[in-house]
Amino acid sequence: MPCASLPAKENNLFKRILKSYEQKQYKNGLKFCKMILSNPKFAEHGETLAMKGLTLNCLGKKEEAYEFVRKGLRNDVKSHVCWHVYGLLQRSDKKYDEAIKCYRNALKLDKDNLQILKDLSLLQIQMRDLEGYRETRYQLLQLRPTQRASWIGYAIAYHLLKDYEMALKLLEEFRKTQQVPPNKIEYEYSELILYQNQVMREANLFQEALDHIQTYEKQICDKLHIEEIKGEMYLTLGRLEEAVEVYKELIDRNPENWKYYENLEKALQPGSVDERLCMYEEIGKRHPRAFSPRRLPLNFVTGVKFRELAVKFLRAYFSKGCPPLFTALKSLYSVADKVLIIQDIVTGFETSLKACELYSMDDNGEKEPPTTLLWVRYFLAQHFDKLGQWSVALDYINSAIASTPTLIELFYMKAKIYKHIGNLKEAAKWMDEAQSLDTADRFINSKCAKYMLRANMIKEAEEMCSKFTREGTPAMENLNEMQCMWFQTECAAAFQRQGKYGEALKKCHEIERHFFEITDDQFDFHTYCMRKMTLRAYVDLLRLEDILRQHAFYFKAAQSAIGIYLKLHENPLTSESKEQEVNSENLSAKELKKMLSKQRRAQKKAKLEEERKHAERERQQKNQKKKRDEEEEETSGPKEELIPDKLERVESPLEEAIKFLTPLKSLAANNIQTHLLAFEIYFRKGKFLLMLQSIKRAFLIDCNNPWLHECLIRFSKLVSDHSNLPEIVNKVLEQEMKSIFVNKNMKSFNEEFLKNNSTSIQHFLSGAKMMYYLDKSRQEKAIAIATRLDDSLTDRNVQSLTKVLEALLDGSFGSCNTQHEEYRTACHKLFPFTPAFMLSANEEDCRTTPINHSVLNHDVLCNEI
Repeated sequence: MPCASLPAKENNLFKRILKSYEQKQYKNGLKFCKMILSNPKFAEHGETLAMKGLTLNCLGKKEEAYEFVRKGLRNDVKSHVCWHVYGLLQRSDKKYDEAIKCYRNALKLDKDNLQILKDLSLLQIQMRDLEGYRETRYQLLQLRPTQRASWIGYAIAYHLLKDYEMALKLLEEFRKTQQVPPNKIEYEYSELILYQNQVMREANLFQEALDHIQTYEKQICDKLHIEEIKGEMYLTLGRLEEAVEVYKELIDRNPENWKYYENLEKALQPGSVDERLCMYEEIGKRHPRAFSPRRLPLNFVTGVKFRELAVKFLRAYFSKGCPPLFTALKSLYSVADKVLIIQDIVTGFETSLKACELYSMDDNGEKEPPTTLLWVRYFLAQHFDKLGQWSVALDYINSAIASTPTLIELFYMKAKIYKHIGNLKEAAKWMDEAQSLDTADRFINSKCAKYMLRANMIKEAEEMCSKFTREGTPAMENLNEMQCMWFQTECAAAFQRQGKYGEALKKCHEIERHFFEITDDQFDFHTYCMRKMTLRAYVDLLRLEDILRQHAFYFKAAQSAIGIYLKLHENPLTSESKEQEVNSENLSAKELKKMLSKQRRAQKKAKLEEERKHAERERQQKNQKKKRDEEEEETSGPKEELIPDKLERVESPLEEAIKFLTPLKSLAANNIQTHLLAFEIYFRKGKFLLMLQSIKRAFLIDCNNPWLHECLIRFSKLVSDHSNLPEIVNKVLEQEMKSIFVNKNMKSFNEEFLKNNSTSIQHFLSGAKMMYYLDKSRQEKAIAIATRLDDSLTDRNVQSLTKVLEALLDGSFGSCNTQHEEYRTACHKLFPFTPAFMLSANEEDCRTTPINHSVLNHDVLCNEI
């Protein structure tokens, strides 16, 4: 990028500035800049000023950098160098749209500049401007037709635009230029062939894909993938006999892959259950140690045959001692008859093993070792926990622990049962007991930390994790560096439950930053993957990044953040809020002044402590940076520190909530909670048409959702209370609401909702809330509906009952302390081990009370908790 406007000496110095920048020798670069700019003739030289700014940016001096680059651009606005540098500066600040504009301006001045075109193409694919990316890659192909990346980049552009025909033509033309001997395997050529084949399959060219893979299979490294493609193509083309042979070979290679069995069945097309069984028996004989051919038939057999196969299956794996046995059978628990058969078989085993150490009294073989009875009891504990019969589950797990008090799985299961009961403190205690048996096991350590967070034991959870984090760094910081999002989501939820909204928001924003970093990290792969020819993985990466915020971790963080911001909107915190929280009713003016003074001193002390910790963190970070090359600096400046106190005192909480909501609306549109959260935000902003949009989208997903029902009633009442809306808005609202309410008024709509959902506690609760919301005089009837505990209710579990209990306290039904205590007593009779239903005075007594089996041995109340 030599500069023609400078004489030879200064021009050579300018070249050295560029070289220093490329080699990351930034201090040398600044020295050469100074040598040019110190000459009065060139003190205002635009390109040198711009390069000085770019170098300063690399040293973290962002403000100075912008000042020099802008000054350079003003002095030489027709220089492609200045525009290119300005684009690089914008790119380092993640302002990709602005950077693209700068690059386009640079190309107007030097349309064939390779480096600018490459930089522009990277930003275009990063921003998914696919049309622009295709044009830029075409220019690069014209300028450098001999470079591999030029062809590949252009082909990928067409592939991403779903112009498969053109993509395949380009890939084939490029493939012909590759000189690879027919019998030699080269990884990069192999990847090119497989990528070609992927494009063919996506274009539904199945016969061509099959011919292609057969033609080049000797030159492909991934032999397993070849067979999988062949099997898939044979099935799609209806060549079933050939598909059968392929999938039999694949099963011989890996007899535990359930997908292979599924496809083999499609190819064989068995006409009856007996034929399907025959297929699995034949495979079982070929692979006597394989698990899948014995497990899969249990999915489709029933009755006597199911009992017969289940007995064989269970006996074999109880004798071996297989801890994950219940997990393998859990999918069968959606069929009530099979659940009863499994229960009958395993309880029979337990009785017989206890009596004579055999599976059955009729057995004449060798006696089973004591471990068999242990695993049977472990299975039964899991079984009854799944059915919600926790007293029986605890009996079985306690018996197992009594016989073998050193097995981690038993304590882990006991903790899980207490978690399902709703006693999170007890669950954390037993999980801590489990991890104490093997302190070097990271899995059980993480599980223990998670249980502690669920029980709001945040400090203890951090200490638990510190056993595996970097020494000399606080565990919370190190977990953030490692993007340990399971910990952060649980931590955010724990802080939220404790009302520490600033700390909770800090965790939510940290998670949001992780997702931004993951998106930004793909930048490095745009050139790397084309250079290394990992094209299939590259396309998969791009597609993953497009839907990244669909991930459960982001949804949980966004849900927590939106919930907190909604609360902060309704009850904003001010700098004086802590002083206002002081109960001054029984204090004199002098005592109140003294207390407030004490509180201010405490705040000052806390602030000084925070500053000390911050200084300590900075010192540690500086020490770590010394290990790196002193000349190498981060291109982007330091991130803004997340301060909890500032986060919970934002000026516009609803605008902050919308920032978390926006990705969900496009990427989690199939989740009804996305639209209901959107409604809650727009309800508070008074945006009627956006409320309507949210309700309609939610209605299409599940028109019978309890939360949606509440939103509908609240929205309808809000509309009826606002008579001053614009005529066009009123007309749209009336028309749309008629299609939902079908000419019913709100009260009759609510009554019908209650009538149609007469077996659901959650629906009763929502209907009862809306009954009181519409007519305060019907409080007694509304509470009676919400607090029903009939045997006919299908969701009579801890979660549903806890929601009702909370509603009786939060003002949803006005003042109802008496009904709250009565309902809690009734719930306690059903679930005596759940702390939420215990009276505070005798909570400890309840925990040690012997379990009444008759209370908890009801029908299957909750399939999964």
